[in-house]
Amino acid sequence: MNALDEKLNQHFAGLVVRKDLVKTVKGNAIVPSYVLEYLLGQYCATSDEATIQAGIERVKDILAQHYVHRNEAGLIRSNIRERGRYKVIDKISVSLNDKADVYEAEFSNLGIKKVLVESGTVKAHPKLLVSGVWCIADIEYEHTEEKDAVPWVLASLKPIQLSHFDYDGYLQARAQFSTDEWIDLLVQSIGFNPEFMSRRSKLTQLVRLIPFCERNYNLIELGPKGTGKSHIYSEFSPHGILISGGEVTVPKLFVNNSSGKIGLVGYWDCVAFDEFAGQQKRVDKALVDIMKNYMANKSFSRGVETLGAEASMVFVGNTQHTVPYMLRHADLFCDLPEKFYDSAFLDRLHYYIPGWEVDIIRSEMFSSGYGFVVDYLAEILRALRNHDYSDRYQAHFKLSADISTRDRDGIHKTFSGLMKILYPHNGATLEETEEILRFAVEGRKRVKDQLLRIDSTYTPVRFAYLDGQGQEHLVRTLEETEYPGQYHKTSTDHIAPAPDHATGDALPKTGTPQADSTDVTSGQQSHHLAPEDKSITSSHGDQKSAAPEATQPQEQHLVFQENQKGLSYDKLFRPYLLGATRITLTDPYLRLFYQVRNLMEFVETLVKAKADDEEMTLHVITIEDEFKGEQQREYFEKIQAAAGAAGLKLTWEFDTTGSLHARHIMTNHGWKISLDRGLDIFQHYEMNDAFSFANRLQQYRACKAFEVTFIRQ
Repeated sequence: MNALDEKLNQHFAGLVVRKDLVKTVKGNAIVPSYVLEYLLGQYCATSDEATIQAGIERVKDILAQHYVHRNEAGLIRSNIRERGRYKVIDKISVSLNDKADVYEAEFSNLGIKKVLVESGTVKAHPKLLVSGVWCIADIEYEHTEEKDAVPWVLASLKPIQLSHFDYDGYLQARAQFSTDEWIDLLVQSIGFNPEFMSRRSKLTQLVRLIPFCERNYNLIELGPKGTGKSHIYSEFSPHGILISGGEVTVPKLFVNNSSGKIGLVGYWDCVAFDEFAGQQKRVDKALVDIMKNYMANKSFSRGVETLGAEASMVFVGNTQHTVPYMLRHADLFCDLPEKFYDSAFLDRLHYYIPGWEVDIIRSEMFSSGYGFVVDYLAEILRALRNHDYSDRYQAHFKLSADISTRDRDGIHKTFSGLMKILYPHNGATLEETEEILRFAVEGRKRVKDQLLRIDSTYTPVRFAYLDGQGQEHLVRTLEETEYPGQYHKTSTDHIAPAPDHATGDALPKTGTPQADSTDVTSGQQSHHLAPEDKSITSSHGDQKSAAPEATQPQEQHLVFQENQKGLSYDKLFRPYLLGATRITLTDPYLRLFYQVRNLMEFVETLVKAKADDEEMTLHVITIEDEFKGEQQREYFEKIQAAAGAAGLKLTWEFDTTGSLHARHIMTNHGWKISLDRGLDIFQHYEMNDAFSFANRLQQYRACKAFEVTFIRQ
């Protein structure tokens, strides 16, 4: 175990489990992760390896003996008859037989129906009445000669979920972890390896948890396929339900007027709509109208009666086009069904998760470390629904007066949710509070900025906040930084039409077509850095944003956001390298394979910058790896041989003073490029995938947050 795993086992003994065990025990059992982790939590919630292995075998035996596979249902029914009583793990739903005035259970996999259930059981577990609950149940068989009598008897039923927890103990234990440790712990609890994620990516994953801890929270996530958008809502919590296909009726979701039976929003903390996108989906207009009212007012009508509910609404779907394509031809909501492509509905969304920032899930991204048993974390999040942390920033920051009440509500709900998840013990510093506030503002701003493109009745909003000294800080979305020429078009501006050869669903048109994509603010094409616009938005978003490419070298300071794309060594450095014959690169961290690969890609940039009939020299100053110095030299020698064939001479030296910390590039024709991260500006990507654009082209990689300064000497 690493230090975090040991610390977690120390402070949350019996409430954690190794996340790779789920795959080990699952086999071909089609059950949610929280069911498996419930069982693992009973037998494997320890750091003792012998106990874990014994527990795995015990859980496997339980699943083998008691989990009901549909194709073995007949055998299980026979076992119940022969033994008289048998324990099963199955999804059980209950309905009221009003003619006989009894409750009857149906076992999903076992295939038996009309099993009598006591009223007390239904009252204790009302979710049995809606969509069913995974349970451990004892079934008895009593044959009878009575007509229409059912021989199956439900002896006992226990929903698979935590029965109790110590909330005060949870808060005390949280205080023992640093913020970075806690974030990594939560990411591991979800099932992912935090080492493969940037801090911004981790926070994006945690936003997915807010609907479980914040009442009536409306969240949307649209992005490419395979990013795990629906995983949390189907596998994570027994208090959430995922509706596949995105199509649902008013009676099922809200209330059946004929029977008076309340729908899903009355029983679940979170109702998620999977595969929500798709312009051709058939949608009931009445559903959209009642959903708009519910999302705004937390209530819905049943005839003359108005009912309230607390369920959060989540909408996840796949986009058909890239972000720049959507911004040029339509907007970031363009893939929604037509009836949901409604400004009044969209305005009720509190946060828009940019799914295009989330990495496509790869096998190595799953965690093998320890995390909370998800049912324990689900119960914690549910308990946090009773708290309100939305005012925790107000002692230090103030939102701009330009922000409307609805925008403010969205920001407050997201801020409150993230504070509950990360700082339930009230331990956030000023900087951490500001980080969460900015993140909350950005998600709501993404919604509002798209509404400006869709509906001309909306007015521009200055999304900013004031600090304790009265200084204003603007907030920008990452798309705004990457594509400034397209981002700020509104419904009254010209939008370029989608080309005839475009594939997928047709994009809705907003505005009058025009032939090009000229940036109306700078007069430059959107991929250039305008002369008067010399800085990229910082992590505080206070500087003017633009894409990082200058036509002429000039002194400037650039600040890049985490997860920003579209960067490459060519765009950053090439204008400053043209004409140089000797380059000196100082970077103490050129040791590991990915760091030396960065060096090789920098060499490629130099080769492209020089003329074929010229020669260039690159001298590298770095530090020798203490343990793998021989391998490091071998890497350099291979680069040296390859570069020499292209007319570039590579030399290097290892600093022995122990004081080398600077990272910069020096040219012999007067430029110094100061790099706070050296060449290490890209986040982790799959280097072994020959068919990945991120592997082959730097501009498709997400960046780390970094700064670079160009100085003429």
